[in-house]
Amino acid sequence: MNVAALLPTVLESALAMVAAPLLVGWVDVCRARLQNRAGAGVLQPWRGIRKLLHKDAVVAHTASPLFRAAPYVQFGAMALAATIIPAITRENRLGMAADTIALVGVFAIARVIAALAAMDVGTAFGSLGARREMLIGFLSEPALLMVLFTASMISGSTLLPTIIATLGHSHFTIYPSLAFAATAFVMVLLAENARIPIDNPTTHLELTMIHEAMVLEYSGRHLALVEWAAALKLQNYALIGLALFVPWGLAGPQAGAWGIAATAAITIAKLLAVGAGLALIETVSAKLRIFRAPEFLATAFLLAVLGLLLHLLLEV
Repeated sequence: MNVAALLPTVLESALAMVAAPLLVGWVDVCRARLQNRAGAGVLQPWRGIRKLLHKDAVVAHTASPLFRAAPYVQFGAMALAATIIPAITRENRLGMAADTIALVGVFAIARVIAALAAMDVGTAFGSLGARREMLIGFLSEPALLMVLFTASMISGSTLLPTIIATLGHSHFTIYPSLAFAATAFVMVLLAENARIPIDNPTTHLELTMIHEAMVLEYSGRHLALVEWAAALKLQNYALIGLALFVPWGLAGPQAGAWGIAATAAITIAKLLAVGAGLALIETVSAKLRIFRAPEFLATAFLLAVLGLLLHLLLEV
């Protein structure tokens, strides 16, 4: 493969990694404004990551090499996912080599490594968070696969660039199957990214936290990579949702510099809308108790299956 052909994909991935903490900051600012607070600003996540990168990592004497390697694996997995998902152009070179099922596998690798590292030190909170994280993943992955299968059945392919090209060139039509799939996807996004109502990203209460319980033993550059990977995961899920349900506006293979700039502006506007919507959901929702999480994700799975059956039986 020509190196010059990969340059747009590399630049797109670099922009995605830079923008991910900004998306988290935007969600925090929107949530603060909805709660009549000023907020810390959009750049606050980047300030925290920069500060942590300049600090030494303190590692427990009982930690194995797995604990030290886990942040790098998590960040690498999320960076790879950001490279696969088209954000600005439809012609993603690496996206044509990995389908949506492989993308779910990349997310699963990051989850399993994080859970193993949380149990590695042997603390009670780490083991508690790891078990809860695997429970959420066990319930959310089937729902996510059903959502992806629905879009794949409509477009005839499991490749995200092909799905975008198929749905993006069609007339604006509300598919009932995609409507059910979109609802299920939003529920999965909230669960997978430790957002309300499944988890609270700002809490440190031992009886309620899931993601935070797994990263309590990390510090310094290790914690910076974990937080950066979490921001990338949120952005990756947002871009997957935009690719499946709002695929219009991405630049084609013949787009010039102005076309790519316009497409980048459209993608930024979409992400701003997603962040504002996420903040609104978190503001008007209350956190569920942990034993209600299976009911929440079972509902997401049923909605995704219903969307798939609607397309298979009625072709709508």
